[in-house]
Amino acid sequence: MNILILGGTGRVGGQIVTYALDDGHHVTVLVRTPEKIQLNHENLTILQGNVLNKDDIVRALHGIDVVISALNTDGTTTLSNSMPFIIKAMEHEDILRIITIGTAGILQSRISPYLLRYQSSESKQKSTRAAEEHHKVYDMLKQSKLEWTIVCPTYLPDGERLGKYRTVCHFLPEDGIKISVSDTAEFAFSQIKSSDYIKMRVGIAY
Repeated sequence: MNILILGGTGRVGGQIVTYALDDGHHVTVLVRTPEKIQLNHENLTILQGNVLNKDDIVRALHGIDVVISALNTDGTTTLSNSMPFIIKAMEHEDILRIITIGTAGILQSRISPYLLRYQSSESKQKSTRAAEEHHKVYDMLKQSKLEWTIVCPTYLPDGERLGKYRTVCHFLPEDGIKISVSDTAEFAFSQIKSSDYIKMRVGIAY
C-alpha cells in the first residue's frame, strides 16, 4: 500500500513509520523539519510541509491508499485546525481510510456512560485541553464520509513491544492503566488491514 503518515516524527508516529516500512509498504511522511526523520529507506518519501497548509495536504495525498495520523496536541490547536483540510482533501481524492491516534479521554465513561471520560470523574487528568482537541477531531470524523478508526491509548510510556494487549470499542478496557508507545503503534498500523473498527473509537491497554 501507499501510506501517508502524519506526525511521523512523534513517538507513536515514528514507530508506525518503521512498522510500515518493515512490512513492505511505501510510506510518505509530511513533516515541517525533514532532518528529524533519521531513516533512509528506498520506500520512504519525505515531503517538507505543514498540515495547516491545504496545498501541502493535497500534495501529500497524491497516490495514497490510506492515511495514518499520529499528530499530537503539543499545547496547540494544530490537531483540530488541520483535520478539516485532511478530511476535505481525502474526500476529494476518494481516499476513505484514516486511522488516527486519539486519547482515552474521548472514550465513553464507565461511571457516567453519557459522558466522555475526560468530562467525568473517571479521568484523573487535571487538564482537559488535549482531550478537548481530540474530541473536536472525533466530531469532525463522525460527520465525514471517511472510514475512520480512532485508537485511544491511556498512559503512554516508552517500552518494548509486548504484542499482547486488550482493545474495547468505545471504552477503555476495564482497569486499563497503560499501554506502551510500541504496542499502540503496532495496533494502529495493523488497522490498515482490518475493518473490525470502522467508524469506531478503540480503547487500548494492557
